[in-house]
Amino acid sequence: MSVTFTFYLFTFHFHPFISLARELAPGHVLIFMGNVFGKLFTVTTWGESHGGGVGVVVDGCPPGLPITAEEIQVELDRRRPGQSRIVTQRKETDVVTLLSGVHQGRTTGTPISMMAPNVDQRPEAYDEMRTRFRPSHADYTYQMKYGLRDPSGGGRSSARETIGRVAAGAIARKILSLAGEVTIAGFVTQIHDIEMPERPGVPLREEIDANPVRCPDPVTAKRMEELILEVRKAGDSVGGVIECRVAGLPVGLGAPVFDRLEADLAKAMLSLPATKGFEVGSGFAGTRLKGSEHNDPFEIRDGAIRTASNHAGGVLGGISSGEELRFRTAFKPTATILQTQRTVTEAGEETELRGKGRHDPCVLPRAVPIVEAMTALVLLDHWMRHQAHCRTFDFSGIPA
Repeated sequence: MSVTFTFYLFTFHFHPFISLARELAPGHVLIFMGNVFGKLFTVTTWGESHGGGVGVVVDGCPPGLPITAEEIQVELDRRRPGQSRIVTQRKETDVVTLLSGVHQGRTTGTPISMMAPNVDQRPEAYDEMRTRFRPSHADYTYQMKYGLRDPSGGGRSSARETIGRVAAGAIARKILSLAGEVTIAGFVTQIHDIEMPERPGVPLREEIDANPVRCPDPVTAKRMEELILEVRKAGDSVGGVIECRVAGLPVGLGAPVFDRLEADLAKAMLSLPATKGFEVGSGFAGTRLKGSEHNDPFEIRDGAIRTASNHAGGVLGGISSGEELRFRTAFKPTATILQTQRTVTEAGEETELRGKGRHDPCVLPRAVPIVEAMTALVLLDHWMRHQAHCRTFDFSGIPA
């Protein structure tokens, strides 16, 4: 008995609310991808906002790495809800459990599985959304794509999915710190129309976490916090910008054309909920400079080739230059607001909807550790690819 499988990688169907799978002949398999990130250090997240829990499977982690659940929990505690009055008050402890891949405090080289339970589920808060599409949410597009959706908190589109990313990022971050003393610092630089002054260098975590906004400038942070509380009282929300800086990177991470380092960073950041923009180095501001102003002259400094400026943001031709990596990610205002908005139902009837439940009036303070985690995942994956491609074999002693 033989079974024939036909793999459809690119199939489009535009008829409303009809599952594509129903139109496929028996024995055909339709492959949907999008839950796996990375090439050598891979991460697969799973779970929904109001299901039994959320988690991640990490594959490709080298054996022998000392790691504990407590180290991972430190990063998850920075992401969890209810940690201050300017974030959602959903009561989740986000306690991580290591299910596999670690023995007696060291990684075994096999897949590492981790999960965190959902203990404060309130799916009833979303009853009104079961047939009504929430403005600026994924409800409509999920329904059109899959023919059904999980209305409780958005299911997979919920930011609770990022728990798995942060847990995996904690492992990647430790490897990077041991391999090259790499320092990753994400911090809030803008909330709505309030921006912190430009400052050089990589801020310390103690500076970033010194206030609930996670802005290393205390004066600006206070203004940002007051604004967030003000819009929360009005049932509204605000967005902003998170900047990430990385020190200690070697030259050579990344590749030309499709696997440029900044391209993979952009994909990582724009895969996060609520993101709407990405720029590296001078970014869009560089368009207002001339080439003579924007170029980074090379020089010898401390016995090494360096650049006198860093408009490139630490990346040249898609490859890390050894300079400080700098990029920024824009987050939109939280889509769920406690105000009445116009919408339509699944049946195509115009109606209104008012947001309910517990939501962040501004996602940025809790998004900082998520940005850092995704940065660590990209950098480690590229570091491993660089070693495999350029360092595994040495042909330098063989005559041409």
